Amino acid sequence: MQYKDQIVKIAVQVWTIVLLIIPTAYGQEMTGEEIIKKVNEIFNPASSYGRSKMTIVTTSGQKRTFEFESWSKDGGEKNLVRYHKPGRVKDQATLMLNHADDIWMFFPRTQRVRKLATHAKKQKMQGSDFSYEDMGSGDTFITDFTPVRLGDEKMNEKICYKLEMVRKEDSDLSYSRMIMWIIKENFVPVVIDYYDEKDPVRHIKRLVQSNIRLIGSIPTAMRSVMYNRGDNSQTELELLEIKYDLPLSDAMFTERSLKK
Repeated sequence: MQYKDQIVKIAVQVWTIVLLIIPTAYGQEMTGEEIIKKVNEIFNPASSYGRSKMTIVTTSGQKRTFEFESWSKDGGEKNLVRYHKPGRVKDQATLMLNHADDIWMFFPRTQRVRKLATHAKKQKMQGSDFSYEDMGSGDTFITDFTPVRLGDEKMNEKICYKLEMVRKEDSDLSYSRMIMWIIKENFVPVVIDYYDEKDPVRHIKRLVQSNIRLIGSIPTAMRSVMYNRGDNSQTELELLEIKYDLPLSDAMFTERSLKK
């Protein structure tokens, strides 16, 4: 009898250990803060270079296409975009510093650099459904929002963490909140819903990411589409080339460098 009691006791101890290990293995114990920290690391590598194609489908159904190169440094704090197509914007460049709080634009026809007003970060980038804030706000997930973990869900055939991101009171960002579906296996947001700056019930935009590839050690969405519910328009951003952890000089990210 004593032998049987020992067997039962050992079995209980083993199952206790197993039950502790299973949540850890599958990440069930992760808090919203821990999950969004992982997401932020993927979105904001130390440095990057990309070549992209952006296709805008307007409210009337017309298409406009841009091709550009972009460089990023210091975890997204510094961003430089230089356009190549179409011809009317060739060599035009945009510099975003301090997570898009400071924006300069270079216009090749006049050879002038113009600093945009602070509120410009909320404006559409080249008339697209991505704002300057969307493209260059860096670690805003960490600094401007409080994450709340909701129940896990399947989204676009992927098992996902679901987070509600609530804007902090001292933030001036364009969105009162966001809902994010984050793929469990790689921490890439497959869908992000954006809500109006003043009305947290009004759903204004949805970002859908796909064609995820491992570039070095970083899982990267090669295709991102922003759907604008209010304007009934959409913008597709396709990565043609992407590289991470490059040695980039600070001199690249200056007002003077825009003219080069």
